[in-house]
Amino acid sequence: MSIAEGMAGTGLTAIAAQNQDREILEGLPVALYLTDAQGRLTFYNRAAAEFWGRRPDLSCEYWCGSWRLYWSDGRAMKHEECPLAVTLRTGVPLLGAEAIQERPDGRRVFFRPHPALLYDAAGRITGALNVLVDIGSHKEAELQDRHFAAIVEFSDDAIISKNLDGIILSWNAGARRVFGYTDEEAIGRPVLMLIPEDRHDEEPDILRRIRSGERIDHYETMRRRKDGSLVDISLTVSPIKNEKGEIIGASKIARDISERRKAEKAKELLLHEIKHRVKNTLGTVQAIAFQTFHQAPHSERNAFNARLRALAGAHDLLTSHEGDCISSVMMVERALAPFREERAERITMEGPDVHLGSDKALLLTMVLHELATNAVKYGALSDAAGRVSLSWREEAEPDRLAFDWRESGGPNVKPPTSRGFGSTLIERALQQEHGRAQLQFAPSGLICRLEMEI
Repeated sequence: MSIAEGMAGTGLTAIAAQNQDREILEGLPVALYLTDAQGRLTFYNRAAAEFWGRRPDLSCEYWCGSWRLYWSDGRAMKHEECPLAVTLRTGVPLLGAEAIQERPDGRRVFFRPHPALLYDAAGRITGALNVLVDIGSHKEAELQDRHFAAIVEFSDDAIISKNLDGIILSWNAGARRVFGYTDEEAIGRPVLMLIPEDRHDEEPDILRRIRSGERIDHYETMRRRKDGSLVDISLTVSPIKNEKGEIIGASKIARDISERRKAEKAKELLLHEIKHRVKNTLGTVQAIAFQTFHQAPHSERNAFNARLRALAGAHDLLTSHEGDCISSVMMVERALAPFREERAERITMEGPDVHLGSDKALLLTMVLHELATNAVKYGALSDAAGRVSLSWREEAEPDRLAFDWRESGGPNVKPPTSRGFGSTLIERALQQEHGRAQLQFAPSGLICRLEMEI
């Protein structure tokens, strides 16, 4: 016996059948409810109550048990405007509609109603049945797909998908801009059309790695545009898998790095020019100094020239590292390299690799050069037994670096009777960089503590 017949029937048999039908409906996992011909709720099952988040009062609620209703675009919907109410009013089931219901706890759920009319034996409408299907997860996935599609379409990068035969399957706006081909010109064609002839061997290797599940990240190469010109790109390639986890293709993200490459080349040329000019300037200074101090003692002229060579070496090191910063380890090694050629085992160095700005690196190069020169002339490196230990560390105080220069095993040290150029250079240079130098002329060897901001 059908629900319609049960609702229309009379007598104990009809009532028993109606109750049996409702017990069946109560146990169904899908949310559904019944109304009379005027739309008043007459029955709802447990699944409907859970879906609504409430239990409507059957004596006074009409058309739907939802707390609040909204159209799919978010506009408020009156209960008398819901699909079941329209179905009862027109006599024609309103199918395919989507709506949003709000529960008393504030949670909103996308759903699709499926109203159906109920008739008695005479064909008169006696009520309606409505099945409610939660499509929230479907809507969320649909929104995610749209969001992802929008990101892909409007990305500045060229985003392309291809199958495992290298045939292009999708082509976004970024690809149109970078390579110059329209969708119709690119989709369905081999990706080899973008690869210069001398780089065709790249594609088989990329496909082989993709088939093995590997991701290729930031691979810099060159590709050809529609007009035949070449473009420098950074390429990222990832496997595409189906619902079974099988690799069926690859997605490619190609970033145009032409401007970056041009900037790098311009910067490289500028650094070489700066390096050339600094060397010329130091050469000029050396020539002027030679003429100015030609009557000065030979040892003083040699010391001055050595300082210029140390300064030139520091500039070479800075320009070879793009002039931005340099590691403390490399700076120390370069500054002491001339003194370690015959004394490597007698000069030890230890400290963290800290990045220094160009001005700090030049200053420390000159300071260490002065200390090493003094050690060779008067200190621990002036004989065959002395040793020098250099260590450095970052202080607890933020952005501060401390160096400890210790000499031992050399001739007995006596404090100088007058301040020399070297000690004056060290102290004043560090003061200009908000640092300080402490020189201790211990009998066992010079101890120097250097501190500076980094």
